[in-house]
Amino acid sequence: MEKWYEYLYYTENSAVNIERIEKVGDITGRETLDYVMRTLAILDMITLREDAKSEGAKSDDYKSEDAVHQGDFGIVRTVLQWSEVAKGGTAKDRAEWIEAGLPLDIHNIASAEIYKNYVDSAVIKNESLRGVIYTLIRTHGMIGQCLRGEVPVTKNSELLELIPVLGKERLRNILYILNECIIAAVSEELWKKVEALSKELIDRILDGDLSEFDEKYRITKLLPNLNDVTEELLKVFAEKYFPKYELWYFEAALSDFSAEQITTILTRLSEQIEAVLTSADEEALGGEYISFKPLADSLYYDYEGRKHINVYKKRIIEKYIRDSSTENVDLSVNIVGGALLVDFKFSKVCEKLIEFCVEAEQCGLLTFEKSITVLYDMFGFRRDEFDRLNNEDKYLKTMNDAEASTKYTILDYVTGKTVVDVGSGGGVLLDKLEERYPDKEIIGTDISTNVIEVLNKKKQTEGHKWNVVMHNFVDTPFGDAENKVDSIIFSSIIHEIFSYTETPEGRFNIETVKLSLKNAYDSLNPGGRIIIRDGVKTAVSDDEILTVTFKDKSGLDFFKNYLADFEGLTDIEDKHIVIDEENLRVSGCINYIREFLYTYTWGQESYSHEVQEQFGYFTIGDFTEYFTELGARIIRAEAFLEPGYPEHLRDKVSLEPDVYPDSNCIVVVEKP
Repeated sequence: MEKWYEYLYYTENSAVNIERIEKVGDITGRETLDYVMRTLAILDMITLREDAKSEGAKSDDYKSEDAVHQGDFGIVRTVLQWSEVAKGGTAKDRAEWIEAGLPLDIHNIASAEIYKNYVDSAVIKNESLRGVIYTLIRTHGMIGQCLRGEVPVTKNSELLELIPVLGKERLRNILYILNECIIAAVSEELWKKVEALSKELIDRILDGDLSEFDEKYRITKLLPNLNDVTEELLKVFAEKYFPKYELWYFEAALSDFSAEQITTILTRLSEQIEAVLTSADEEALGGEYISFKPLADSLYYDYEGRKHINVYKKRIIEKYIRDSSTENVDLSVNIVGGALLVDFKFSKVCEKLIEFCVEAEQCGLLTFEKSITVLYDMFGFRRDEFDRLNNEDKYLKTMNDAEASTKYTILDYVTGKTVVDVGSGGGVLLDKLEERYPDKEIIGTDISTNVIEVLNKKKQTEGHKWNVVMHNFVDTPFGDAENKVDSIIFSSIIHEIFSYTETPEGRFNIETVKLSLKNAYDSLNPGGRIIIRDGVKTAVSDDEILTVTFKDKSGLDFFKNYLADFEGLTDIEDKHIVIDEENLRVSGCINYIREFLYTYTWGQESYSHEVQEQFGYFTIGDFTEYFTELGARIIRAEAFLEPGYPEHLRDKVSLEPDVYPDSNCIVVVEKP
């Protein structure tokens, strides 16, 4: 077994870029070896391609200066074999390398030293050839990293030393082949995208032009999905980092933060680096290599079978960003093998609480979910639980996938130039509005930090024109006297306002609904409309009974939990609840059973949130009466049963009488 292969095969060290994997649990420890084998397979294909080109070309149209020297393939092969060895090695190997002072976190430099120490004159007799391979390993990947913004162009200056040895054209061809292998092994699509740029940069370097890409180029390449590169971020980057530092794993660690947050992180990081370098021993001084890999690795874990950012850590970091005096977390910079390693360090108590939240979230049990709410203040979440922690993504997807028949009929009532979608959630209604009304100004609102972040990423990645802002109609009208809007849509959001808003009288206060609708009405231009699609309360006497028979015991257990946990319908004193354990049957007043049924539809995983919501708060008559008091003209006010509910519950329950109560309503009013 060749030594390079042995180092990569027999290793317990995992050197995976978290950015490039879909699932943390899929990491095997063989990723580096697999990558190297892909580079060698690509080299074999290039060899065949070049051989075919050489043999098939006529002597009069085949330029000799374009030919690849046969020995060049051997050089590239050796470089590829050895360039990643510092990521491997047994525990004993790695301990020896560290003892020898090799900077293992700067893997290209460390790999070059490992190669140099292992390959002596008995293996490769030509000293110049050994020097060529050594230099190519030291600069391994630099072209691609320059294009990605991670490495300054001047880091390639060593390549110029190879021109007297190989000649410029031969070196050019070697670098073309080497970089195709390196980049295409990551992604063939990526290589096609950057092939021309890679060759252009190689040509420029070999012509002696080591001028840097400017700071804006670098920061936009480091953070390609950042919505807005601010002047403040550019200024900090230019003054503190450009072009001095190599910045590895920058995107993997920081892509989930905003420009403002990254600016603060980089500002504080530069202060930490200065303090660390000032206090370090001369021999331990870090160079110009900053690795964010420790932070990237610590920010992610698997949630429901895919990689997911640890939102608990992220929220604590965000709190630190807002206030550097925050306890339990601090920015950390350590010098290891000449590299500056960046991470956030948490107190032991904080780490345990984060671990608890992760376990509770993945368990999904109501008991754990309730325990998490006690910790909301520490993480900076809203105590009213509009933030749903990490399963926000799944909840939003469920909402987006609910292609109910009536969901988008409300778009028919949109009027005017400016449309506000209140509580935009997963953004599906924003997309539908943009598709239907491409010339209108479409604005989404929400009060959840998580939702705002998800929507901004969605806008960036999918290229939408709509905007999203944080706003709460309970607090204020939207805009001001000079900037009113034409249509305001409340799609399945008023019942959440009613259920979660804390007032001196507690939650489930109908005055919050009235206040929100009054503020919305005051936000309209003349002729503007409020459009509502939401739950509806049944207009019957409280003693009208509905009976549910469950088709298995789990349904009855669900109901018992609901009976203990649901705190809504405060206006109904006697709910007439009767439980028949033997026949798996329950009965109660129709509005209570209706609330239960439409919570039961969402299932156990969403229970801890849905049980806190009262879906029906106004009857159709209540809507009509209140809007008439405001002076509005009623365009439509209708209650109906959404067909998805009985379809979903058909296999779970039967009703007596066998008629589902209305679940939803559409209310449209116009300001004269």
